[in-house]
Amino acid sequence: MRMELATESGSPERPNEDWVSAALPACGQGGALVLLDGVTPPEGGDGCVHSVPWFTARLGGALAELSSSRRDLTLTEALAESIRRTADTHRSPCDLSHVRTPQATVVLARWDEQEIEYLVLSDSVLLLESPDGAVRAVLDDRLDRLPPGTLASEAVADARARNKEGGFFTAAADHRVASRAVTGRLPRAEVRSLAALTDGASRWTEKFRVGDWTATLELLRKAGPQGLIDRVRELERADTDRRFLRRSKTHDDATAVLVEF
Repeated sequence: MRMELATESGSPERPNEDWVSAALPACGQGGALVLLDGVTPPEGGDGCVHSVPWFTARLGGALAELSSSRRDLTLTEALAESIRRTADTHRSPCDLSHVRTPQATVVLARWDEQEIEYLVLSDSVLLLESPDGAVRAVLDDRLDRLPPGTLASEAVADARARNKEGGFFTAAADHRVASRAVTGRLPRAEVRSLAALTDGASRWTEKFRVGDWTATLELLRKAGPQGLIDRVRELERADTDRRFLRRSKTHDDATAVLVEF
């Protein structure tokens, strides 16, 4: 088995708000990965005295523990409990009802010799490769299905769509959001490899359109997760007229994980 990961901040002046973990239990009976993309709050604040990296580290730590040690819990249940635990650590003095309270996108995968279980919440990506080389992207596409203009400004997105029915959902302070995640199970024999990407790393396909998801996985296999991130950085620097990036940040935090069975 090969497990490889890389993460890189979008700016040396800002801490990396992504969080990633990949684990193989000592018993050798499977493994798990956790990938989070913290949501950068607006300059006006988020009602919390803690930073986004503080939040993703605590939520990620709880998810890594529960997804590995509590096989009796589904990944949906593990996410709900991890959100609850994390919220309990800062209910005071923070305003957890604030629409921008610290939050993150989530990708989880867990496997043993018989089965692979997965969960995706918001706009990070999980790729599943079958033994014949076909690649399927597991996506939570609610953001893409929002009406035009909804994301024109942060205020409009918050008021109309963030963690609201008919909008999109992230892991914040309400554990019930776990039920909104895209989930599934597959026989272990039907998956040759898998990969998880935050949207800073998936830009190679989603923004710059250099290759499809199959090409993304092949690049990960040949160049590794850091190689994919390096290619993204090259494309970002070259897009001086913002043909592809448009209103997006020039560089975003980028994280990628590859698991080959």
